[in-house]
Amino acid sequence: MQVFNVQGMTCGHCVKAVTQAIQNQDAQATVKVDLGQKQVQVDSSLAASQILAAIREEGYQAEAV
Repeated sequence: MQVFNVQGMTCGHCVKAVTQAIQNQDAQATVKVDLGQKQVQVDSSLAASQILAAIREEGYQAEAV
C-alpha cells in the first residue's frame, strides 16, 4: 500500500478524477481517497513515480508520504 498527500481535492469529482487517472494506468489498482486528510492510498503494482505522474496530470499537487 502506497500513501500520497494530494492537495486540491475538494469534492467527489476530484475523487473520481484521481481514481480514474490511477486505474487508467493499472486497471487492478485499489484506490482509497480520504478528502478530509487529503490522502490517497493505492494498492498497485505501479511505481510511486508512475502514480504521482498520473495524479499530477489531473492537475493536483501530490507527494509520497
